[in-house]
Amino acid sequence: MKLTKERIIDAGMAVFAEAGYHGLSMRQVAERLGAQAGSLYYHVPSKSALVQLMADRVARQAYDAGTAALAALPEQAGWRARVEAQVVTLRQSIRQHPGGAVMFADSPKVLSGGALSLMERLLETLAEAGAPEEQCGIAADTLLSHLTGFVLQEQSESPARPVGEQEVAELHRRFPRTVAAASAFDEDEKFLRSVRLVCAGFGLEIGTAVSTVEQP
Repeated sequence: MKLTKERIIDAGMAVFAEAGYHGLSMRQVAERLGAQAGSLYYHVPSKSALVQLMADRVARQAYDAGTAALAALPEQAGWRARVEAQVVTLRQSIRQHPGGAVMFADSPKVLSGGALSLMERLLETLAEAGAPEEQCGIAADTLLSHLTGFVLQEQSESPARPVGEQEVAELHRRFPRTVAAASAFDEDEKFLRSVRLVCAGFGLEIGTAVSTVEQP
């Protein structure tokens, strides 16, 4: 089969999912494709360029999903609903790729156009809501950092150990609030509620800014 940039990205993402960033190499990608490593460099000049292309693919898929979600909102939808549509679909998109949270976290550093487009649209949403300009960047960073950390936890593969009934009972006795909080909601509901809590804080900033402007 003909070697193309898209096939190299596919293989790179497969290797990344198995071995992570430090385990990713052009040689391993070539082996997965049944090709010589030197032949990859005609299409992708380096490992860093491959990582950029991989991160960009994840981000662009998320951007397109967000565009569809925004289009599906009612015309009168407020800024909170538009923020939710963007970050919820971003989480869903990242979760489709093993290691996607790591790739997305690195995407601004490699100047992924897709990731920068996601950030730009989120900043526009917050600015249009009336958030102070000096706070928009912090607000968007907070949302994306929270999202990345949330998905990193979801995609982690920490070894679990068996827990007996006696130990479970002891955990309930010693940490009742923590145990109750951990089991209160499924991951989707927990993420949505967490985004709404963050937006509630932004809403206070927006309300203060609007009140200041409206004062005679």
